[in-house]
Amino acid sequence: MEKKQNYTVPIIVMILLFGMISFVTNLASPMGDILKNQFTIPNWQGTLGVFANFIAYAIMGVPAGNLLQRRGYKRTSLVAVTVGFVGVGIQLLSGIAGSFALYLAGALVAGFAMCLLNTVVNPMLNRLGGGGNRGNQLIQFGGTFNSLCGTAVIVITGLLIPSIVEARISDTFPLMYTAMAIFAVAFLVIWMTDIPEPEHGEATAKEELPLRGLLSYRHFVLGAIAIFIYVGVEVGTPNVLNKWLQNPDVHFFDEGVSAEAVAGSVTAFYWLLMLVGRLVGGLVGSKVSARRMLSVVSALAVALVVAAIFTPTSVMVLFPGFNGARGFGMNPIPLSGALLVCVGLCMSVMWGGIFNLAVEGLGRYTEKASGLFMALVCGGGVLPLLMNAIVDVAGVEGYQPSYWVVVAGFAYILYYALAGSRPSAGR
Repeated sequence: MEKKQNYTVPIIVMILLFGMISFVTNLASPMGDILKNQFTIPNWQGTLGVFANFIAYAIMGVPAGNLLQRRGYKRTSLVAVTVGFVGVGIQLLSGIAGSFALYLAGALVAGFAMCLLNTVVNPMLNRLGGGGNRGNQLIQFGGTFNSLCGTAVIVITGLLIPSIVEARISDTFPLMYTAMAIFAVAFLVIWMTDIPEPEHGEATAKEELPLRGLLSYRHFVLGAIAIFIYVGVEVGTPNVLNKWLQNPDVHFFDEGVSAEAVAGSVTAFYWLLMLVGRLVGGLVGSKVSARRMLSVVSALAVALVVAAIFTPTSVMVLFPGFNGARGFGMNPIPLSGALLVCVGLCMSVMWGGIFNLAVEGLGRYTEKASGLFMALVCGGGVLPLLMNAIVDVAGVEGYQPSYWVVVAGFAYILYYALAGSRPSAGR
């Protein structure tokens, strides 16, 4: 790419697509609670919508990388937003039909679209920034908008659904209509935007780069595992927290307090802290290395989650949020819950840091690496399912122990930041 060329428009487009990824993906979490109550199913089955959304990455990840390699960024983006429109449309139809199976099918198709979008926006932002610290900085700014959309969809869902017990899929139709409209507009914008393609795109499009060549880079392989774990704990932490706080059997709140509203507000703050962290990460990303940034936040995350596990639930603190008809104010929640919310601040810069470190020095394998990365984003469906299964087996006493899954995940990410991310020469 010529250094003098202005890439402002492509950067803005990629950041907007980053937001769409979070908007559609985060809708699956509150939808899990709706499915649980509408169809009278256990926690783990309610999480199947999230699982379908993320298992799509395992199916589409490698093909997405191949599509990006052969067809380029613009065509892959157009395919992605088209598939996203169809996926959300199927979910909308599931609300009309009252079909759990149809909703899961829509979540799977929407997951295909999110995988394709992720495959495009991460290497593209890294490339437009020239790699290194500047590339990491652009990914962090993209992540900031991603968190903003993720927070917004949680808050709006809470406003649309005053009572989670009586909620139905059809209650979220306004969000689905919005998502479909955004996909339609995004298609037109991308169609009219000149998006630069990699210089090696034409050469690599004629040959299929061997997977074994990519896997010979040790720092990439360990980074791909870190992405699987990261997405799993990022989704699992607020997913289980939301269910825990609004569970009527735990008796955290006095009579008259809307547990659903408080739980939704707490979860929204988790995503809001991710926004704040990504914004700060974007501002300092050109001065602080991804390795140092990742080391600090993963160590802090381990400490916060361990503290949340061992803190008695009887220890309460006041936390800002909505409480149904009473409006916005300070509400008592367990200190453990507040500590888990703070984990969102640590999560904020992990994706960009891991991706930046893992693709360092991959050269012509970068696009294929992005596709394999996307395949392992399925961790976002696997680890929350595991955590919810632990809760189903142990009952209300299983919420805190389920977070040992998160502790183990952060411990691995800390190892990757300190040692596993050291660049290695491939074949």
